[in-house]
Amino acid sequence: MEPTREVLAGLVERVTFHSDESGFCVLRVKARGHRDLVTTVGHAAMISAGEWITASGVWINDRNHGLQFKAQFLKTSAPSSIDGIEKYLGSGMIRGIGPVYAKRLVRMFGKDVFDIIEATPERLREVEGIGPKRADKITSGWADQKAIREIMVFLHEHGVGTARAVRIFKTYGTDAVQVMSENPYRLARDIRGIGFRTADLIAEKLGIEKTAMIRVRAGISFALTEAMGDGHCGLPRADLIGLAGKLLEVPAPLIESALLEELAGETVTADQVAEADCIFLTGLYQAERGIAQHLGRVRAGPLPWPEIDAEKALPWVEQKTSLKLAPSQAEAIRLALKSKVMVITGGPGVGKTTIVNSILRILAAKRVKLLLCAPTGRAAKRMTEATGMDARTIHRLLEFDPKAVGFKRNEDN
Repeated sequence: MEPTREVLAGLVERVTFHSDESGFCVLRVKARGHRDLVTTVGHAAMISAGEWITASGVWINDRNHGLQFKAQFLKTSAPSSIDGIEKYLGSGMIRGIGPVYAKRLVRMFGKDVFDIIEATPERLREVEGIGPKRADKITSGWADQKAIREIMVFLHEHGVGTARAVRIFKTYGTDAVQVMSENPYRLARDIRGIGFRTADLIAEKLGIEKTAMIRVRAGISFALTEAMGDGHCGLPRADLIGLAGKLLEVPAPLIESALLEELAGETVTADQVAEADCIFLTGLYQAERGIAQHLGRVRAGPLPWPEIDAEKALPWVEQKTSLKLAPSQAEAIRLALKSKVMVITGGPGVGKTTIVNSILRILAAKRVKLLLCAPTGRAAKRMTEATGMDARTIHRLLEFDPKAVGFKRNEDN
């Protein structure tokens, strides 16, 4: 049974943690109906002590931190109490105001301070120590905060959860409302974690028709992405139109028109595969071609080990492993010993590990330096267990440098 969603409202007493990147925050809130401060976790583009929040979510009992309110939606608004206003202004959220100037502003203008900043900012200079430059800083800082609030309200009104709303704001900044209003399907293309279905729900709330060209164009990429989940890098044109029609519930001629626009915009790419006209997501198409080119480069040139007589090596490895190789396994090993690149595929239990172990034993006997790697740590561990040799992740083998966001090892070293 899912926990009941509740609404929590109150004043932020302390911001325990806030990530500028993701917007994730941990707040201590003086909430209505609660004697003690409530730990609230959620997402906010910006948050500071003194702000008033209205949150919708559920209560959870965290193993390490105890009872918390987990907010799915979190709306902030400027505080209305004198204490809250002073905390908010003194939090450093608005440029040009720290604790000292917060006290002076509240002492001078009381609860009208926000109206003064917005409507008659020239009056800020009535406060001791505030000159033209600081007044301008305060005014622009307040305008930024107001813009962020308006964007978050717009996103919430159109069904966007706070975590996603923060990602949208971080991506588009003050253009977020304009981008969403003009083409919400950009979200699926530009922001990781927001897919077509989410963008489609937002578009529906914005009143965008099912047959709108921006929807159908985005739907073509969506159909190809769905096919990618089934292992396809692309689809025959006819299959794509059929799948897109099924997913989008629009007629084929409309999809044909949208496909032509997507091809012209180079979002997708057309190519022939086995005499069939196929359509690919451009990024995936380029990646696949790049992989093919690199494989061609790697396989070119002489072998990195001396010539090995497979007819002598095969009986030798059978003796060493006490295993009788199947004809297909022996053929795979023969091919491997004269190839720089090889792909071994097959279901569980067909003998892939035996083939790999045999190849490694033969090469090790020839004193070839061997390096084993796998895409994940778990796969590397499994490879070590299966071969008895040290295996590493690809990232570790190529010495990934997080600062440079690249590898120290490449084709040159």
